[in-house]
Amino acid sequence: MEDRKNQMTQLIQPDDPQYFKQTSDEPYDRHNYKVVLSNGKAVVVDAWDIAQSIWFQNPAQFLSHIEVLDKDD
Repeated sequence: MEDRKNQMTQLIQPDDPQYFKQTSDEPYDRHNYKVVLSNGKAVVVDAWDIAQSIWFQNPAQFLSHIEVLDKDD
């Protein structure tokens, strides 16, 4: 059991070809994000980090979900 537990918690090392960092240094702007509150109100933002900020700055009882929206071309 201990061997299995150690295998499950081993991380991929940064020099391993399976290690993923990112695919591009270019800005990613294909989506908007709709943060939906438990009262039905929502706010749409154009960056994931802003959606995360809103999410983590509000108490859990006021949060419902985040929707990923395609941007209009």
